[in-house]
Amino acid sequence: MKVTFLGTGTSQGVPVIACDCEVCRSLDYRDKRTRTSIHIEIEGKSIVFDTGPDFREQMLRERVSNLDAVVYTHEHKDHTAGLDDVRSYNFKQDMDMPVYGRKQVLEQIQREFAYIFAANKYPGIPKVKLHEIENKPFQVEGIDILPINVMHYKLPVFGYRIKDFTYITDVNHIPEEEKEKIRGSKILVLSALQKKSHLSHFNLEQAIAMVEELEIPQAYFIHMGHRMGLHRNIEEELPEGMELAYDGLQIEL
Repeated sequence: MKVTFLGTGTSQGVPVIACDCEVCRSLDYRDKRTRTSIHIEIEGKSIVFDTGPDFREQMLRERVSNLDAVVYTHEHKDHTAGLDDVRSYNFKQDMDMPVYGRKQVLEQIQREFAYIFAANKYPGIPKVKLHEIENKPFQVEGIDILPINVMHYKLPVFGYRIKDFTYITDVNHIPEEEKEKIRGSKILVLSALQKKSHLSHFNLEQAIAMVEELEIPQAYFIHMGHRMGLHRNIEEELPEGMELAYDGLQIEL
């Protein structure tokens, strides 16, 4: 299985002209964080988790020529806004794109992309096939996926485990019963917004503590805002077996 970090940032961390912080001015490519998303290649299948506003740019950058399915973690715009760009894969592959998410995620998608689901469809619009999932194991193209229900303040978010790989973004609380689903993972990808505490996200200290509690041998932190600081500085502070991910990083299991 190969995992590509398409994006590792948040809307709070995307460099903008108006921002003059050291991260936004950095020339280090690892500090150029687009909205969080990953691409997984496994058993000949190509799956993306979340399609943020940077989805098109990310897929072009990584030259992902085929896409079998999209799986959503939650309904926030920085994780869904790029759905329209699956139309390129519709055209190339001559198929409707399977889209997986919990009920409220699919309902949000149907509201925000109402033209996709209109009775009289405009030619060339994206074609998707919605699949509702719950907090129990499911399959995508024959690949077993285990949802992990975590909380993003008051919003439920799905993390996912595939074999020995676990992916969790946008989280500030993991219930004890859900932690048991994570234990034994060889790699954990986990949200760590910044150093300071935050209402709806783990900060760096909390993310490190969670990795240590679950005894995960290798962890990568994602969904970083510009307040996290420079990649090179944070890397020096992290315990062994923990790293900041960056856009374009690839790992294999």
